[in-house]
Formats: sequence, C-alpha cells, structure tokens
Amino acid sequence: MRTLPIILILLLIAGTNGVLFSEEKKDVLVVDRFSEGLNEEGLPKGWTLEKSPSKESKISTAQDKQGPFLRLLSVNDTFGLEKKVPFDIRKYPYLTWRWKALRLPKEGDIRKRETDDEAGQVYVLFPRFPTTVNTLSVGYIWDSNAPQGSSGTSTAYSKMRYFVLQSGPSKLDQWTWETRNVYEDYKKLFNEEPPQVGGLLLYINTQHTQGSAEIEYGDIFFSAQPPKDLKP
Repeated sequence: MRTLPIILILLLIAGTNGVLFSEEKKDVLVVDRFSEGLNEEGLPKGWTLEKSPSKESKISTAQDKQGPFLRLLSVNDTFGLEKKVPFDIRKYPYLTWRWKALRLPKEGDIRKRETDDEAGQVYVLFPRFPTTVNTLSVGYIWDSNAPQGSSGTSTAYSKMRYFVLQSGPSKLDQWTWETRNVYEDYKKLFNEEPPQVGGLLLYINTQHTQGSAEIEYGDIFFSAQPPKDLKP
C-alpha cells in the first residue's frame, strides 16, 4: 500500500484551511491545525461546544516549535468540541493527529463508570437517525490507568466503543503522533460496515474523580493512505 510522505501531508495541511484537495490533494482531508486561534465565541473556527465548560475550565490556542495547537483544561468538569466533517470513511480510512497530555486525572479509569475521566478523548462520529440517541462513535483514549492497547464499550453510552492508545504519565509533556485505520477499527468494534462519518469530537472530563486534566492537540487529518515518518 502506498504511503503519503509526511512532508507532502504537512504542506497540504499548511495550504488548505480544512478543505479537500487533489490529484494527491484528494488523498488528505484536514480536520484542523488550529492556526486561526479562537473566534468571538472562544472556540476554534468551525467547532461547536458539546457541553459548555465551567469557569475554571479553559479552551485556548497557542503555538510552539511544532506548530499551533489547541489546549483543553478540565477542572472537576466535562465538556467537548465537535466539528462536522461528513465523508465516506472508506475513502479516507486513516485518522492521524498529534496530542500532548499535560495533566491526567489521577484516579481516572474508563473501565468503571464512577472513574470514567480521561484527559485525551478523540471520537469519530457515525450518526444514525435519530442522531441524538443513535449516533455510533469510535473513541481513541489517553487514560490514566486502563491498560494501553485495551478496548471496550463505554459504561455511560453503549453506542460508544473505544481503544486505549496511551495510558499513564510516561509520555506527559511529549508530543505524540497517532494514526488509526478507523474503517477497520469500526468493523472490529461493531461487527458491521460503517455508515458515513458525521464529524469529530474532542472531549475531556474530570467530574467523576473531581480532579483536573489538561491536554493539547495539534494537526488532525484523515487520509487515503497511512502517513509515514511522523516525528514529534
């Protein structure tokens, strides 16, 4: 299978602002790279709130030597940001992003409802009518205690299935790239062919363990082929 050089991908990301491209431009669908800061509502452009944060929690953007990023801080709270990105996951099955956890909820563990708090949560949404109660999602988690590589069904919402990609503090304060074949992950978790993607949700919560968590997200994109040579 042909892979996309990371230099080409980053050039496409830098020159697009979230639209589809091609010949090779058809190979990448950018969700965001957070280079435009926040709008007058305090949100990244094109994103909406999935629950509002409390006064102590914060949504912000900044930039370091790796590029611009979004930062989410949760203080005894739960909230998320959603961006509508409708497309066929068969055409762009690979989801790639970079994230950096700064603080984890100490007692957080996705396997138990009473401790279901995580700093890093990336969900690919597959809406089905009625969408308010029937949207399926594949989640990618940075957990505090659940084992890396584990998977399961949310204790709070049976239509959400997840994989734990990172666990614990060993990579705190380090940018980490992730790439997942969402098409194959969906089939593994739900044992069926996926419907069309509706969007992407970034979530953070600490209300169960009554602590705090903080995470940053950089470039997020889908692609037809897996990227290679990704480096922090």
